[in-house]
Amino acid sequence: MLFSGQQPPASASLLVVETGNTTASIALFSGNDCLEVHKIPSPLMSNRESVAAQLKPIFMNHPTLRDAALCSVVPALDPVIIACLRSHLPGEVVNVSASMQLPFTLHYDSPDSFGADRIALCALSRLLYPGEAVIALDIGTAITVDVLDSARDYLGGLIMPGLDLMAKALHEHTARLPLVGIERPETLVGLSTVDCIRNGIVLSCVSGIDGLLVKIKGWLRDERGEERIRVIAAGGNAPLVATMLEASPVVEEHAVLRGTSYLFSLNAHPFG
Repeated sequence: MLFSGQQPPASASLLVVETGNTTASIALFSGNDCLEVHKIPSPLMSNRESVAAQLKPIFMNHPTLRDAALCSVVPALDPVIIACLRSHLPGEVVNVSASMQLPFTLHYDSPDSFGADRIALCALSRLLYPGEAVIALDIGTAITVDVLDSARDYLGGLIMPGLDLMAKALHEHTARLPLVGIERPETLVGLSTVDCIRNGIVLSCVSGIDGLLVKIKGWLRDERGEERIRVIAAGGNAPLVATMLEASPVVEEHAVLRGTSYLFSLNAHPFG
């Protein structure tokens, strides 16, 4: 997908690969500008041959490409992807982790277990909204909520099942409930099993997030003295859920990719 509708220049400076539990994204950046994004099922990145097949057209179209960054929440895929990138690119390959230089202070009992996608989203939050407290939502396979204060400290977060995961769990762990697609409910209550499941999943998720945001905002104001609080949303189901939230968060498209690009700029060696 090309954002401008035109072919990007051959001198794109950074390749960013994001591997999620369901979908992998491959993006080209020139500075802060995202030139193109390709989305594929994550299983297509499971072995070196398939990774090379996905990346080969990009390498051929951009022969001057040198550097890459990986943001992955599927550790089993990391060695294969990193090996492929390093075998094709002469520059640096940076893998997002809690051990890298971060634009915020991560207070977490087990930093190595803090997801790379959450790191990238928090990094982007600090880039876009310096001097403000941020509540960052990632509404994908799982739903994560991460909170940063205006002093660049990570304060904590929450993790819960995502919409599609809830639908799959109901289908797989009951005898008769069907697997339903996720879309905006037309009514509050449903008059069919499909509508009841869809409405229950979507509306309970929206109400739950709204309730959490009220509590977190109150805590930030009362306990942390924060006056300016920004709410942002990312992830595959963010466009659906964000429009239904009373908090009206800013939807940041390709936030994890953009955050990964920013982290690369903070951690790459000048002459790598």
